[in-house]
Amino acid sequence: MIDTGINFVARRGVLLVNVGTPKSPAVSDVRSYLREFLTDGRVLTIPTVLRWLLVHLIIAPFRGPKSAHAYKSIWTAKGSPLLVNGLDLADALQRQLGSKYLVRLAMRYAEPTLRETLSELLDHHKVDELIVVPLYPQYSSSATGTAIARVQELLSERVVIPAVRFVGDFFADEGFIAAQGEIARDRLAAFRADHVLMSYHGLPESHVKDATAGYCLTDASCCKQITIKNRYCYRAQCFATSRRLAGFLSLNETQYSVSFQSRLGRTPWIQPYTDKILADLHAKGVRRLAVMVPSFVSDCLETIEEIGDRARADWKALGGEDFLLVPCVNADPRWVKALGQLVAERA
Repeated sequence: MIDTGINFVARRGVLLVNVGTPKSPAVSDVRSYLREFLTDGRVLTIPTVLRWLLVHLIIAPFRGPKSAHAYKSIWTAKGSPLLVNGLDLADALQRQLGSKYLVRLAMRYAEPTLRETLSELLDHHKVDELIVVPLYPQYSSSATGTAIARVQELLSERVVIPAVRFVGDFFADEGFIAAQGEIARDRLAAFRADHVLMSYHGLPESHVKDATAGYCLTDASCCKQITIKNRYCYRAQCFATSRRLAGFLSLNETQYSVSFQSRLGRTPWIQPYTDKILADLHAKGVRRLAVMVPSFVSDCLETIEEIGDRARADWKALGGEDFLLVPCVNADPRWVKALGQLVAERA
């Protein structure tokens, strides 16, 4: 055997990144989280001074108590669902990948912080290869982009920078589609839905236009297929995910719809809006509605409270008979296996 003079085994670190969550549903913690989140220039794309004034003087003071109430309604004995589900995913992926990998979860905003988690991986565990996975199926500058940018910023401060690979969008990944599709199929069969609504987190129209050099939202057909011009159009990727899921579930074009939720402020956001489409579906005779949320991999405030509670209440107020929220992939074994394959492809 040749002596290479190397007496250690290289270990790969896997860094899962999600958006973040307050430490607690207390108003002070929610305000702190909102300030960190919304002062990111990739989230609110307005001049820095105006963004600071808007967030610190209007949004955090006035939206904080309302958001705190919403977080309190979903908080569990273990903590925030987003964090709990994320840690479960990291643990399951660690078991899937084995000892050659070290898997950790970090949040773009709040805790566990990216800075502390990177330090643990690189300084304490001495990993010399890093695979970063922003946990967003569809690309957006305000989610995937800011996660990648922050990791690169933190790494640029270091003397020794490891080999880094990023898992980008996976909106059409067969493993992700199959995992979410099978979770939905199991429940749809028992529920007997009249219609399936696929609700995605919304974005300002300006974000989509900026990502496509103004190409998108110019006509009604621009999101019907992915081309070189709209490769990073979040809205087009959402429709592509929906088409893949509809195919997996054998849904024709009349059996499902696509919408966008969680809009904030008065600027135009991508449409159709989830809260508006509910009335349209009811007027068309839909009474038993199932909702999927394929822009999230972990159930969180936007799925449990916004859809599972508020949208359900709106549906019942319209006269809807029943409402089903299909869970996210969370730490489902089928998703863990698919995520492991995505990581292995970057190794």
